[in-house]
Amino acid sequence: MTSPGSPTATPTGGSTGDGNVASQAEVGAMFDRIAPVYDLMNAVISGFQEPRWRRRAVALTGAGPGMSVIDVATGTGKVAATIGDRVGPGGHVLGVDVSPGMIGVARRDYADRPELEFVVGDAMALPAQDGTFDAATIAFGMRNLPDYRQGFAEMRRVVRPGGLVVCLEIARPPHLLARAARLWFERIVPFLGRIAGQGDAYGYLVASVRAYPPPDRIAAHMEEAGLEGVTWTPLTLGMVTIHVGRRPLDA
Repeated sequence: MTSPGSPTATPTGGSTGDGNVASQAEVGAMFDRIAPVYDLMNAVISGFQEPRWRRRAVALTGAGPGMSVIDVATGTGKVAATIGDRVGPGGHVLGVDVSPGMIGVARRDYADRPELEFVVGDAMALPAQDGTFDAATIAFGMRNLPDYRQGFAEMRRVVRPGGLVVCLEIARPPHLLARAARLWFERIVPFLGRIAGQGDAYGYLVASVRAYPPPDRIAAHMEEAGLEGVTWTPLTLGMVTIHVGRRPLDA
């Protein structure tokens, strides 16, 4: 579904776990290109369900006043801003993304929110010390990472013992919904992308969703990354899944 000039999204199965073979440079450049239309396209592609999914994921972090949270693959900062509503002016939310274009939009849109900080950074080597945050989130970004297990391991590293890691991601619905989902993601979404002038990027979206592992395999990667008590919850008839894991108190 991708053109020769766009990132591929084939999973790998090496010793470090599944991952997207597209380089972070390729992914960052692609998201730089779509940054101006990203939020609008997200709303349409999600059937305008994205705000509900986002609020549910943020609620599962347990974030409250004065707490500190990192949002990985923060994009235009919507998840970070929703977390900011919960931690308040006395808290801190660090949004990290590989795309300077996305970070630029986030900084522009939330320039008046002192609790929000946005930096360009690599999810495979987060710009934070061990045990810095009360929770970590990633929304619609895990399937873009070159190694899912390492991505979860980095999130685990930067949260304090007992802190939560929350992952919201597009899923492949089971049973009768699978055919409708394939029609939507493999036909309609690329068509909408072409209308927006970003056919390659939204072709990549289709390929990345197809390549992303099922929920039980993602849960296994979280456990292998050192998280415990891993659970997952499907939303909107299985269109997306929220995974939650905890860094052990003694780790």
